Order: sequence, then C-alpha cells, then structure tokens
Amino acid sequence: MHLSSRSSDPDDAGSAALEFILMGLLLLVPLVYLIVSLGLIQGQSLGAQAGARHIARALSTAENPDAARRSADLILRSVIDEYSLDADSVHVSFECRPLGVSCPEAGSTLMVTIQTRVALPLVPPVLGLERLASIPVEASAAQKVSRFWESE
Repeated sequence: MHLSSRSSDPDDAGSAALEFILMGLLLLVPLVYLIVSLGLIQGQSLGAQAGARHIARALSTAENPDAARRSADLILRSVIDEYSLDADSVHVSFECRPLGVSCPEAGSTLMVTIQTRVALPLVPPVLGLERLASIPVEASAAQKVSRFWESE
C-alpha cells in the first residue's frame, strides 16, 4: 500500500494559493474600510471636543462680549482647519445655567455644544447618499463664567 500526499485530481493543483488570495482580499478590504472610517470618526470627534472645550474656556474668561465673540470665532476657525471638519456642517450652540439668565453672565455655568457630521469615505454624492452615509458627532463642554465678566 502506497500513501501519497498528493491529490490525484488535477483540478486541485494550485488552488490553495488562489483561495488564500481571494479570501484574504474579501476579508481585508472591509476591514481596511472599517479602520479608515473609525479613524475619521475618531478624528472628527476629537476636533469637536477640543473646539467645545476651548470655546467654553475662551468665552468664560473673556473680558467682554466683543472679546468673547472674536475669541470664539478664531478658535472655531482654527479647530475646523486643524481637524479638517466640514465648515458647513459644524453648528455651535451656547446655553447658560441656571436657566433664564442671559448668556454668558457672571457666575453662571456656560455649556458649549458643537455638532458636526462625518462623511464616510468613498460614498458618491448621488441621490443624497452622502447625507445618508454620514455619522453625527456631538461634543459638549461646561465652564464656569468668571465673576468679573462684564456684560456691557
């Protein structure tokens, strides 16, 4: 009795390498897309968080409303450029607590929220797919307003 490790079927010759390459590509391409997408989402969420934190700090420590507005605009432009945020999809909102006080007011707590959307890569702008294939990102920061704030 002679045992041979080779298959007697000529159709099996060389198919292992082809199967390995094909299955590798089928599994690797979605994995790479997932990693790239998660990297984009993480980068944009870090940008939104940095923007909210820095704007809240600048507004709460500014000397007057004009200085606060200039600082907030400068910081927002800087964060949009630094983190490659889509300027059209970035929305900034302010809220002061306790509710009912003018925002910002000396001694109040300022809440800054930045909302944006992350477009997934390789999604064509056809039939509104780019809007459907985007992930909303939101970040908030709270800062106590200086008691020396001037509301004039």
